[in-house]
Amino acid sequence: MDSKKVLVIEDSPTDAAIIRNLLERSGIGVEVAGTGEEGLKKAESIRPHLIVLDLMLPGMNGYEVCKKIRQNKALKDTLVVILSVKQDAEDINNAFKAGADDYVIKPPVPEFLVRKVKLYLGIR
Repeated sequence: MDSKKVLVIEDSPTDAAIIRNLLERSGIGVEVAGTGEEGLKKAESIRPHLIVLDLMLPGMNGYEVCKKIRQNKALKDTLVVILSVKQDAEDINNAFKAGADDYVIKPPVPEFLVRKVKLYLGIR
């Protein structure tokens, strides 16, 4: 069986490591990128099933990354879950306008994040 892959685009090494550990303990393969540009390159090469995307990234922000994912024919159907400390309605609406599938506020309840990711990946 082809294992499900998740790409985490997160500039905080600590946050990225926490997310990676949570998902890997659930048997989910995880790749990490520290910038939007690196994330887009990795997404094209590994074709993840789901992308966990921070909004506040150096260089290209998460909104721009999400728009570029949606414009890319090979990636446009990839699920994108925003994971951000931003919790204003405007930030959340802008994320959905950019093409996000879901929005989770940091810090997430670990079990909640894992269950959401598993749900999106079709894993029980």
